[in-house]
Amino acid sequence: MTTLWPGLPYPLGATWDGVGANFAVFSDAAEQVWLCLFGPDGHEEQLELTEQVGSVWHGYVPSISPGTHYGFRTATAKTVPGDLTNPHKLLLDPYAKAIDGRVQWDDAVDSPDARERDSAPFVPRSVVVNPYFDWGNDHHPRTEWHETVLYEAHVKGLTMSHPDVPEEQRGTYLGVASAPIVDHLKALGVTAIELMPVHQFIHDRRLIEAGLSNYWGYNSIGFFAPHNGYALSGGPAAAVHQFKLMVKALHAAGIEVILDVVYNHTAEAGRGGPVLSFKGLDNGAYYRLDPENPDNYIDYTGTGNSLNMRHPHVLQLIMDSLRYWIEEMHVDGFRFDLAATLARELHDVDRLSAFFDLIQQDPIVNKVKLIAEPWDVGEGGYQVGNFPPLWSEWNGRYRDCVRDVWRNSTTPLGEFAARLGGSSDLYEHDRRRPHASINFITAHDGFTLTDLVSYEHKNNLANGEDNRDGTDDNRSWNCGVEGPTSDPEVLELRARQRRNLILTLLVSQGVPMLLAGDELGRTQLGNNNAYAQDNEISWIDWATADSSMLDFTRSVLHLRRDNPALSRRRFLTGRPVNGSQMPDIAWFRPDGHQMNDDDWGNGSGRVGFWLNGELEETGKHGEHISGRTLLVIFNSSSEAVEWILPEAEWGEDWRIAVDTADPCSVAAVGRLTACSTVSMVGHSCLVLEQL
Repeated sequence: MTTLWPGLPYPLGATWDGVGANFAVFSDAAEQVWLCLFGPDGHEEQLELTEQVGSVWHGYVPSISPGTHYGFRTATAKTVPGDLTNPHKLLLDPYAKAIDGRVQWDDAVDSPDARERDSAPFVPRSVVVNPYFDWGNDHHPRTEWHETVLYEAHVKGLTMSHPDVPEEQRGTYLGVASAPIVDHLKALGVTAIELMPVHQFIHDRRLIEAGLSNYWGYNSIGFFAPHNGYALSGGPAAAVHQFKLMVKALHAAGIEVILDVVYNHTAEAGRGGPVLSFKGLDNGAYYRLDPENPDNYIDYTGTGNSLNMRHPHVLQLIMDSLRYWIEEMHVDGFRFDLAATLARELHDVDRLSAFFDLIQQDPIVNKVKLIAEPWDVGEGGYQVGNFPPLWSEWNGRYRDCVRDVWRNSTTPLGEFAARLGGSSDLYEHDRRRPHASINFITAHDGFTLTDLVSYEHKNNLANGEDNRDGTDDNRSWNCGVEGPTSDPEVLELRARQRRNLILTLLVSQGVPMLLAGDELGRTQLGNNNAYAQDNEISWIDWATADSSMLDFTRSVLHLRRDNPALSRRRFLTGRPVNGSQMPDIAWFRPDGHQMNDDDWGNGSGRVGFWLNGELEETGKHGEHISGRTLLVIFNSSSEAVEWILPEAEWGEDWRIAVDTADPCSVAAVGRLTACSTVSMVGHSCLVLEQL
C-alpha cells in the first residue's frame, strides 16, 4: 500500500521534488477528498487526504516518479443547491502540468442519470511532471511594443500542410519550431507569434458525434497543461518538453510567443455538461451560478458557463497559471479571450475589478505583453477603449472602419483618419500609447483576407448548423462575383484589394496583427466560423501559396520596420516638431490642399497623409530617431483620380515606394516633383518617399 505523508498546502497541484510528490487541491464544498493514483496497468489506488488547511486538501507521496497518472474524487454528506461533488467522478487536477488522454464521450461523463457510474474509464488523467529543462541561454526577446508585429496562428493549421516540415512534426509544437516555419516568420518580418489556444482543451460531444472537432481550442480544461494533441509521442509529459523546445527555437530567432488564453469559461459547459474537474471539486466556487436557481449557470460567453471572478481561489488559479507560463514555459505575453468577462464583479464590466488589480500589482505578469479581446456576449460587454493602461486591445473599431472604407462605403474620412493615426480618441484619454491599439483586419474568427474580397455571404454549411452559425456582419465585398471566378478583371481587383488592406494595416500607427496565411492568399472557401474544421478548410495550403502576395507583404513589412515614422511610441498631434514649422502629420485632398473642417465628414474614400520623418522621440539610449518623410494616398473609390502632390514646402522631390495597383512597376517610375500630378486607378493606394 502506498505511503501518504501529511505534505503541505502549497503549492497547489502536484509538485515533484526529486524524491516524491506533494499534492494539494482546493475544495470548500467537499467533506472528503481522495487522491487517486494509477499504475502502468491502469489500476487505481485511492488515498484519502485527511490533512486540510482552510479549504486546501494535501498530502505527500514518497517514492513517486514523474509520469505517474493521478486524479481526485470528492464527496460530501451536505445537501447544497448546485453541489456536484461525487465520488464516482474522477476529476482532473486544476493545476495539472500535463494531461494524458482525452475524453471518451459516455453518459458516465455528462449524464445526470448516470451519477453513480464511474467516469474514470472515460476521462483523461493528470500527470506528475519533472520540471527540469535545459533552457541554455534562452531569454525573452522583449521587443518594444511600438516595434511589435503580431502573427496570429494555429499550431496545427500553420504546419499541417507544409511540404518542408518533417512529416512527423506537422501539426505539432515541433512543427512550429522547425526551420521552414521559423525562417518564414523571420523573412516575413513578424516579431511575435500569437498562438491560438494551447491550454489542454476538450472536443465537445456534439462535435465528435457529428464527425467534427473543436479545432480552434476555445474549450479549456487545463490552464497549466499544454494541449497533448499537439505533441509527438514520447510519454505523457511530452507536450511540456516539446512546447519548451518550440519557445526556445522561436526565441533564438528573436520571435516572441504570445498565448491566446481562455480564462472566461471552461469545457465543462453549463447544466448537464460534463463533470471533469472544477464542477466536481467546487461548482459554486469556480462558476457563476444563478442565485435564484444554483443548478443553472450565468453565461457571459455563450459557451454555457462563466468562471467566478469574485472568488479568491479562482483569481489565484488564473494568476498562478499566468506566472507558470511566464516563469516555467518562458512565454512573452497573453491575449485574453472575451476579456470583458474577467472584469465582471457583479454584473457590469468594472475597470476597477479585482482581476485588473491583481494584474497591475503582480511583479511578473505586469511585465509581459497583455492583450484583451475587449468584449463578451453579455449586456454592456463591448468595451473597446475601456481597459486599464497596462493593456493593449484588439481594436474592433479599426477592423470595421478599414473594411468599410475599402468596400466603398460612405465612412467619414475623420473616422478613417482616427484609425490610421492609432485611435487616440479611444486610448489617449488615460495616457495610453498607440500600442494600446492592436490593429487587425482579419483574425481567426471571420473571413480570411482572400475571402473578405471574394464573398459577401458566409458559407458555413460544413459546420453542420445549416449556415446559422458565424456572423452576418462581414463588411466584405466580393468585387462583383460571389466566390471563385476565372474572370481576370475580378481577380486583378481582388488582388489589388488585398494589397490595399495589407498596406493600410501596415502604415497605421499602433500594433499590426496579421492572420496566418493572409500573406499567402489562404482561403476558407467563404467559411467565416471554421472552429470545427480540422482539415484543409482551416490548414494553410502552402503548395498553392500566392508568391506575389507574399512578396508584397514582406516588402511593406520591411518598409514599416525600416522607417520609425510608421511605428511611433507617441500619438501624432498635428503640431510642429523639433522647433521647425512642419507638423508631425498633415492631411491632404486630391487637389493638393490640406483638409479643412468641412472635408472630414465626407465619405469620398480619397485622402492622403503627409508623415514627417523627424520624430520628437528618442531611442532607448537617448539617441535621436528619424526616418523618411512619407506621403500616403488612398483612393478607395471605384473612380480613377488625378492626385496633385503638395507644394514644395512639403517636399520638392518624391519617389513611389509602393503602388498597390502595380507593385512591380514602382522602380520604373521616375522622380516626382512638388505640385505634379499622379494618376491613380480606382481602389488603390500609393506610398511616396521624400528624396
